[in-house]
This record gives sequence, C-alpha cells and structure tokens, in this order.
Amino acid sequence: MHMEIYPKLIIDALSTVRYPGTGKNVVEMKMVEDDLRIAGLHVSFSLIFDKPTDPFMKSMVKACEAAIHAYVSKDVEVEIKTKSLQAPRPDLPDLLPGVKNIIAVSSGKGGVGKSTVAANLAVALSQMGMKVGLLDCDIFGPSVPKMFQMEDARPYSEHIDGRDLIMPVEKYGVKVLSIGFFVDPAQATLWRGGMACNALKQLIGDAHWGDLDYFVLDTPPGTSDIHLTLVQTLPITGAVIVSTPQQVALADARKGINMYQNEKVNVPILGLVENMSWFTPAQHPEERYYIFGQEGVKALAEEMQVPLLGQIPVVQDICQSGDEGTTAALDPQSVTGHAFMQLAARVVTETDRRNSQLPPTTIVGTHK
Repeated sequence: MHMEIYPKLIIDALSTVRYPGTGKNVVEMKMVEDDLRIAGLHVSFSLIFDKPTDPFMKSMVKACEAAIHAYVSKDVEVEIKTKSLQAPRPDLPDLLPGVKNIIAVSSGKGGVGKSTVAANLAVALSQMGMKVGLLDCDIFGPSVPKMFQMEDARPYSEHIDGRDLIMPVEKYGVKVLSIGFFVDPAQATLWRGGMACNALKQLIGDAHWGDLDYFVLDTPPGTSDIHLTLVQTLPITGAVIVSTPQQVALADARKGINMYQNEKVNVPILGLVENMSWFTPAQHPEERYYIFGQEGVKALAEEMQVPLLGQIPVVQDICQSGDEGTTAALDPQSVTGHAFMQLAARVVTETDRRNSQLPPTTIVGTHK
C-alpha cells in the first residue's frame, strides 16, 4: 500500500527550506504559488521569485525537491516550475528598442580628454535637438558625474512594463547614468572583471533609456573586458576615437582603431577627434600654439582612411570649466563650444552616411 500525500505534508516539508540571506522559509515568504497539484506520487507546484535573474533560483528548486524527498517520501516525483514577479530583460540584441544610434567614444590611452569629448558631444547633440543618452562605461574611473556636477545624484527606479528600471538622471537635455552614482569609485576598483561587466549590463539593460537618437558611450581607455562586454551587448553603430597629436597617443589610437576593425568585432569607425590640437589664450582667440605637435591625428586619419571629425583646441579656461562641471558645448559662442558643435554636426553626418552605406552592426557572439 502506498502512502497518501496531501497538501499539508508538502507545505510542512517546504517550510523547512530557507531562502538565503533572509532566514525566512519559502512558505512564509509566499514563494510557493497556490497551484499545488498532487496526483498519486506526482507533486507539482511553482516557486515565485522577485526577479527572473534571482541567483538562488536553481539551488532553491533543488532544496525544495530534497526537502520533499526527506520529509515526505523519496518516491515522490517532484515537478517545480519557476515564475518571477518581474518581466525578464529583453533578449539581445533588442535590449534597447528605442535607440537609433549607439556611438562609442574611445581612446587608446588615458589622459587625452576622451570623457570631456564624450560629455560635450552628448550635450552638443542635445543642443541640435536630438534625444541623447550618455552612459559612463568607465566602471573603475567614472568621470561623468563630476563633469555634469552630479556627484550627489542618486537615480531611483520605477516600475515600468512589469520591470523595475533605473531612471537615468537628466541634465542639459541628456539622460545620464554612471556607476559613480551608485558606488564609491574607490570600492569599484577592487571589483573583479565579471562584477564590472555585470554592473555595466545592468546600467544598459535595466535602465529606462526610452527613445534616443544618439546613445553615447564613454568607454574606458585602452582595450579591456568592458569593451568586450559592450560589443557583445550592444550593436554599436560606430566608434569615435579620441587622441592628442603626440606620437605616443597616436600609437595607442591606432590600437583602438584596430580593436573595432577586428573582423570579429566589425564596428565601423566614424572618425577621429584630435583633442588639445593647439593652445589658445582666451584673451587672444586668434593665436595658436601647437604644444603637442601639429596635425598628428589628421595624418593618422589619412593613413587609416577614416574622417577627421574635429579638432578641439585647449583654451585657457577649458580646464576650469571641465573640472567645475560645466560643459563647454553649452556655450556655442566660445571657441571650444563652437568646436564641439562642429564636431557633433560632423558625427551626425558621418552616422547618416554610415547608415546609408553599411548594414546595421551585429553584436559579437559569445562562446558559451
């Protein structure tokens, strides 16, 4: 004769299973859906999790099975389905359906003003009437919060279409997110590569970016795991490479170009930006001092057969404004502001040209 199984036996067994980190059992946490079915020795029910990405999902299913086998009978056939209260993140590559163009701003090395260019490009595009987002992808050295004078910003999340989404902070008409809003940068530097890449994926896929004409990515200097995550997660429309005219910077810029042009990655290069092209005293805008060498990036652009998108001078007061958190592009009358507006117009032209001549970028396949 076989034993009869009734719901209370199952519920009592499940109440011995605790959810990690809370100390509460799955029954009191209301994780057991009221769809318990018993047919002979066959038992089926669903476990409800908050998010589809719950890290304990698999282990909780195993623990529930084990509890029923231990407390009821090892002959019970257990079938457990999992459900989540939140809708799943959209599948790649349709992570950001409302975004038209994704522009990666890159540099071969640090210290060439890449974040300054990315921030000003975003603001200038917004000034042109575009809908713009800016994501600070430099997990270990986020500088966008400082540039936008938003170091104290703390984004909140809203429940939209069944998901809790981070709301980007808006300033100067640009939607902005940076890991610097969530984590003390000193702590992030201790993270393993995987943690940084996961954090970045959340800022992309679990945020409410909405409809954007341009999504500007301020990528970390050099080539790293973060770049790999970006090209595996987002179909990047084109890359903008920033360099100064110095030889050492040019050598690194060449590496950056090669990274995007690699046949596996295949992200088109929209062009190069020469930053710190010359020094101009604010009082004498007509004077130019070529302190880092002359036209080095122009020569590299010609050699690599990519456009030179713009030359941004150093004006006496630019560092003051960048560090104080005002972006030069807000003042199109200034020498630097004018240069950034020209850059933005050229980026739009080159993006349109790229879109008319080349198929959309496909994300890089991940090898499981």
